[in-house]
Amino acid sequence: MKTLFLVRHAKSSKDDPTLSDKDRPLNDRGRRDAPKMGERLAKRDVEPDLMLSSPAVRALTTAQIFAEELDYNAKNIVVDDRLYATTADDLLEVIHELDDKHKRVMLFGHNPEMSDLAHRLSDKIGDMPTCAVAEFEFDTKSWTAIGRQTPENAALHEPR
Repeated sequence: MKTLFLVRHAKSSKDDPTLSDKDRPLNDRGRRDAPKMGERLAKRDVEPDLMLSSPAVRALTTAQIFAEELDYNAKNIVVDDRLYATTADDLLEVIHELDDKHKRVMLFGHNPEMSDLAHRLSDKIGDMPTCAVAEFEFDTKSWTAIGRQTPENAALHEPR
């Protein structure tokens, strides 16, 4: 089995117009929602083997907060530029390149590509609000099957 978690970054701040898009931090709601969502996963004993994040501050901060809640060493979060300003097809390419030794992987990124990919993997999932987690379980041994195979289970977890 392979379990894929697509995590849309928590709510970010647009208060400082001098910051580039990549440098926008989380706002108060984002700093509240991210630990709450991480804690929900921790209560279910979710233990990711690998966390990958967009380099954008809001995505990486969300990943770091989840890592803390899930007892995952934040130093092991892999920052991948391909998760920023991308497409669902590009996200699938990243997934297909994952080492098959990993059973549970979390990707932290942005919309619209997170929602697009989540919906492509399961029509049960539509738009992902900020800090939502789309969870998919696939009966496969290889990440290359993702997107070609229907998930055994699919769920959307939202902060509200």
